[in-house]
Amino acid sequence: MGFDPWDAAFVADPYPAYRELREQGRAIWSEATGQWLVPHYADVNALLRDRRLGRTYLHRFTHEEFGREAPPPAHEPFHVLNGNGLLDLEDPAHARVRRLVAKAFTPRTVEQLVPAVRRMAGKLAEGLLADGGGDLLTAVAEPLPVAVIAELLGVPESDRGPLRPWSADICGMFELRPDEETARRAVRASVEFSDYLRALIAERRERPGGDLISGLIAAHDEEGRLSEQEMISTCVLLLNAGHEATVNTTVNGWWTLFRHPDRLADLRRNPEKLSTAVDELLRYDTPLQMFERWVLDDIEIGGVTIPRGAEVALLFGSANRDPARFTDPDTLDLVRADNPHLSFGAGIHYCLGAPLARRELEASFGALLADGIPPLRLVREPRWRDGYVIRGLEELLVEF
Repeated sequence: MGFDPWDAAFVADPYPAYRELREQGRAIWSEATGQWLVPHYADVNALLRDRRLGRTYLHRFTHEEFGREAPPPAHEPFHVLNGNGLLDLEDPAHARVRRLVAKAFTPRTVEQLVPAVRRMAGKLAEGLLADGGGDLLTAVAEPLPVAVIAELLGVPESDRGPLRPWSADICGMFELRPDEETARRAVRASVEFSDYLRALIAERRERPGGDLISGLIAAHDEEGRLSEQEMISTCVLLLNAGHEATVNTTVNGWWTLFRHPDRLADLRRNPEKLSTAVDELLRYDTPLQMFERWVLDDIEIGGVTIPRGAEVALLFGSANRDPARFTDPDTLDLVRADNPHLSFGAGIHYCLGAPLARRELEASFGALLADGIPPLRLVREPRWRDGYVIRGLEELLVEF
């Protein structure tokens, strides 16, 4: 089985195909996706930091100059929202926005959230126990990050219902070749979410609080403040990135632990291993399998010249299993000390929310491994959702 993002068997276990790709070379052309696949850790790590690549090209070229078609005008609300977020901005705009966001989203902000995160995780674990089990995805994995980001942003509890559906619909556009229905849902979610945040920002301008939106309004430096659109895009990115990665790491991680019962039993006996265990679960079965970049200036990878205008697919899942960087990469080692996985990226686009994501994951796993919570057992083998870039399970049914 080769690299085929639309094949269910590949999505369920892409790692044998990655092994083949690493043996084939350092840059492999994929006719199916129209991209150059980069499977080796050293190359992925280096290219994440290489300014000859970009998440966008519009800071240097028009669509026509770059040899690409402009997106349909009907998709504009999605592209305005996405294009003004940190993930898709390039310098100098990226540096300015990230600096201002970092003023509001500080390590202290994260640490102040930790007690609330633990309380939320504990409450969700107790709810699952009271029900005698259920779908770990909908009972624990999804509600926790949504609640945490909503708490961070200051979204009232009564308004939180649409956040998860909005996030899921917007993130559908990050898959390979999204269809028109996916685009329609993403556009609708972009408009609705933006309208909601615009009203919330106006409210916080009048009555600032201790939330992140109030902090973003207050953040400024010699280059000015964040625009309203930049604030909206930042808030949406925090939900989308923080939510999708954390949800999938949670359910994929539990599925991994169920297939390694000795490791799961050891982790239950030794919860102090949680911090290294979380990073190992992020490495072992990466929630974001592929990160795409545009080639802004010709580059050479392993003797292959890749021209300006091409797209490269940095294969995080393959890089995190590269034996040239990780000892016994296909072995789940919950106390792995040397673990510089790329699941949070690298370079200027390194995930700003990584510290918060780690804290959430530690709280989520810790709550279900705590004394007083009986061991979890898998009810049946799960199925993988359609979609390869953001890779996760449809459900994970468990009982105690």
